[in-house]
Amino acid sequence: MKSEKLAAKRRFYDKAMRSFMLISVAAISALVLFLIVYIMAKGLPNISWELLTTKPSRLKGTIGILPDILNTIYIVISTLLIVLPIGVGAAIYLTEYATNHKLVSIIEYTTETLSGIPSIIYGLVGMIFFCEFLHLGTSLLAGSLTLVIMNLPTIMRTTQESLKTVPQSYREGAFGLGAGKWRVVRTVVLPGCVDGIITGCILSVGRIMGETAALFYTAGFAHALSGFFEGMVNSGATLTVSLYVYAKENGEFEVAFAIASILMILTVLINLSASLVQSYYQKRRSL
Repeated sequence: MKSEKLAAKRRFYDKAMRSFMLISVAAISALVLFLIVYIMAKGLPNISWELLTTKPSRLKGTIGILPDILNTIYIVISTLLIVLPIGVGAAIYLTEYATNHKLVSIIEYTTETLSGIPSIIYGLVGMIFFCEFLHLGTSLLAGSLTLVIMNLPTIMRTTQESLKTVPQSYREGAFGLGAGKWRVVRTVVLPGCVDGIITGCILSVGRIMGETAALFYTAGFAHALSGFFEGMVNSGATLTVSLYVYAKENGEFEVAFAIASILMILTVLINLSASLVQSYYQKRRSL
């Protein structure tokens, strides 16, 4: 009798938890779908070739986001060029070379703490250090260096976790054949975890493109059209900053929704690219 009651309670508990999980999945999926449909419905009709290929002009009374698109590309490229060597190199050292485990744990704890700091604090520190102390001024370079600090924990942690997935037997086999430490890392370890590193880079691109608060303090919100090197030393607005300016300051909600839909499309493409890259390398590794 007791066993029957216990079995009935377990069945009820299993059904209740399964129902709760299904409701949670349905609620999250509905929310995501609603956001995508709402933003696309509001933004796509306002996207035009003129909007994408021109710069704003007060004399002509036109609005264009070409400078903002270019500034976003400049920020992404410059940030990755700096953060990738530093983040991947630090992760390789902590995982493959460091022998002081207490120091490694302290560094890992500090990087996790950095990833939890609000972005507006990064912007304030970046403004004081890069813009004022280093005399870079309000520029894309100052914003890029600030984003390097913000994305460094993501690159480090994803690279570390990827390095740990490589079996230790691979390293021991390479050492047994007479390979040196760096040769083992370069020819055995890194090729075995390149999918995780690339995935972390792609996700970092998404965070760079979506950052707003830190760039207000460091990169500014100018809409000047310029080349890469000229633009890096001048103030410039990215797409997210422009979205805020057009919606909050100018009241141009049509343009704001157009930018939001562009960012939404780019976010979906970035996440899809991360999934495709990961699945590609997993299939390649299994062959």
